[in-house]
Amino acid sequence: MRFFLRFSMIAVLMAVGSAAAAAPPAPFTLSTTAFADGGQIPVQFTAAAQDVAPGQGVSPPLAWSNPPAGTRSFVLHMHDLDVARNRTTDDQLHWLVWNLPATATGLPQGVPPGSQLAGGAYQISATGATYRGPGAPAAGPPHHYVIELYALDGTIDVQPEADPFATRAQVLAAIQGHVLGKAVYLGLFHRPQ
Repeated sequence: MRFFLRFSMIAVLMAVGSAAAAAPPAPFTLSTTAFADGGQIPVQFTAAAQDVAPGQGVSPPLAWSNPPAGTRSFVLHMHDLDVARNRTTDDQLHWLVWNLPATATGLPQGVPPGSQLAGGAYQISATGATYRGPGAPAAGPPHHYVIELYALDGTIDVQPEADPFATRAQVLAAIQGHVLGKAVYLGLFHRPQ
């Protein structure tokens, strides 16, 4: 009887230890304090904000956590899913930041314009080396602005070009086969009536 109880306790302890060891890692997440996931993007982070130059804006603060093991860099891609550019499947590019270092855990509000950021990352949008705030027209439903964050197993060798859409195509092609994980956040916006 003692042997059976002792064996049963050992089996239970081993099962508990195996379950703890097999627990899945925490999910890779992207967030912002500026608006809820799937919620309305506040005007201050859009092209409709007061004193914003056309095609620019103030980027929202972003944070991410739990990147996959082996992450060496990040790529951030913000785009408007409701736009079909030039009668193609291309949508509107609002922000692309690549070669963010693996040590990064977010981006502050109001990332300044310029093709290269501190830490060596690059940025572009449809209007140049800057964040382009959402600017969907007041008529019609809100547009869907998706922010995607890719965790990569290395950095990519892409330099910004004069054509931001060509640069985006190069970046997205360069990350193929190197994506370890992806986190997504969604915001809705159209200009106030």
